[in-house]
Amino acid sequence: MRKVILQEFTTIDGLAADNKDELGFIESLMGDKHNIVDKDLLTFLDTIDTILLGANTYKMFVEFWPTATTDEEIIADKLNATPKIVFSKTLDTAPWGKWEAAKIVNTDAADAIRRLKQEKGKDIVLWGSISLARSLMKEGVIDEYQLRVCPVALGKGRPLFPEGISTLNMQLLETKTYYNGVVFLRYGLNV
Repeated sequence: MRKVILQEFTTIDGLAADNKDELGFIESLMGDKHNIVDKDLLTFLDTIDTILLGANTYKMFVEFWPTATTDEEIIADKLNATPKIVFSKTLDTAPWGKWEAAKIVNTDAADAIRRLKQEKGKDIVLWGSISLARSLMKEGVIDEYQLRVCPVALGKGRPLFPEGISTLNMQLLETKTYYNGVVFLRYGLNV
């Protein structure tokens, strides 16, 4: 069965966005355009065949990625060519520039993803999309958590993990430390 992998940048105090719902803490750490994080993401993209996005993350991504080139961002072509699903009750279409448009799903996300996991294919990644991620956590749909913890504490903002979530017992599968102090943590669920 395919896995759903949540990839998220967080602060050391567990926040996925600041108090304005912005991600400036990530951009300030990434440095040059062809950094080691992107090289790891390039390898990761070979292991998935579907990208899941919420409506807000789609809107943010579509402003940049469809016109990005591999000269600017080494993951651009692979990311753009990978099929995308946007979960939204407000969007009717999700164009992606010259690339194939994203599919819109406006029904229950957890049910749709459970069905998707049963289909043949590679793993599935959920990027950003904090509201969607939090709802899928509560539904027990996420199989693996890949966190890039940034050496920043914001004090207040939007936590990745929602209040009221059932305990998630996880097993550490991999760690990596980047030159800029970002730490990659990969966890699978202990079931």
